[in-house]
Amino acid sequence: MTQKYFITGIGTEVGKTIAAAIITEALEADYWKPIQAGDLRDSDTHKVKRLISNKKTVFHQNAFALKTPMSPHAAAKIDEIEIHANEVVEPETRNSLVIEGAGGLLVPINDHQTIADLIKPEYKVILVSRHYLGSINHTLLTVEALRARNLTCAGIIFSGEENLSTEEIIIKMTGLPVIGRIETEPYFDKNVVLEYAEKFRNNLK
Repeated sequence: MTQKYFITGIGTEVGKTIAAAIITEALEADYWKPIQAGDLRDSDTHKVKRLISNKKTVFHQNAFALKTPMSPHAAAKIDEIEIHANEVVEPETRNSLVIEGAGGLLVPINDHQTIADLIKPEYKVILVSRHYLGSINHTLLTVEALRARNLTCAGIIFSGEENLSTEEIIIKMTGLPVIGRIETEPYFDKNVVLEYAEKFRNNLK
């Protein structure tokens, strides 16, 4: 059974790309980053590709590849283009698909739409949360925004150093399952990602 997972974070630099790589490996799914802003020579697609071991995954081209590492709406203005959600066309595949967002859920892609407008009703959203001062609020706000849009949140991945107090209240207040935890590793390579993929696999099915 094929599945479509949309990976979003509670903000930037929370471990979304590593989480996307692990889920892609766990499902031997295809990977797609609809909007890439900045680092086009070493994009998130390049990074995930370096971390995947299986031979089944296909890496699909960005719908928009922007030159400046900024919010997509601002980067698009610099590139003198406009992004509209209906122009972000999902790639055709018979395989499961992992879709990685850009930044958080309400990052603007133009003056009226956000990353959330790229999420189709059939997608299962996985939220990556990382502990910092304010992360409880950011996590709960993201879950509330997903529910207000009638989008399905399949669960949470906690990333970084464990903080039981933070994690317990998030789980209690959201009622969401925990797919897994990504520790602060010295490095991530194919073997490390494969180990996490094996741990997370059953929680994704």
